[in-house]
Amino acid sequence: MATKTTVAIINSSDDIIETLQLVLEDEGFQTVGANFVDFKKGKRDFVAFCQEHDPQVILFDVAPPYEENWTFLQLLQNAKEVAGRHFVITTTNKEVLEKLVGETGAIEIVGKPFDMEEILTAVKKRLKR
Repeated sequence: MATKTTVAIINSSDDIIETLQLVLEDEGFQTVGANFVDFKKGKRDFVAFCQEHDPQVILFDVAPPYEENWTFLQLLQNAKEVAGRHFVITTTNKEVLEKLVGETGAIEIVGKPFDMEEILTAVKKRLKR
């Protein structure tokens, strides 16, 4: 039996995590969600989370304060146990984020409903790399 591709959804909004899980699961993905704040405050360990769930794609939202949270994401991505995993970055204000950190390729999520097709396309594209 083939196993489903696992997508981790890391966001500071539980509503968005739940919405993205429903959409991705409808597309045949297995999902696991976690609140970004739990990692940032040290309540959860991101490396252990990745080792436990083994996500092939991590849908990661960079929320305000953008520069601080971007730096935190960079630290997470540099962990050797996280290496090789594909990230899809989302944010609520791509223009401000990129003014602070440079080009990110992030998908902007503003309000509801946001463009789920763009997110699905990005996840599928990352899996092909």
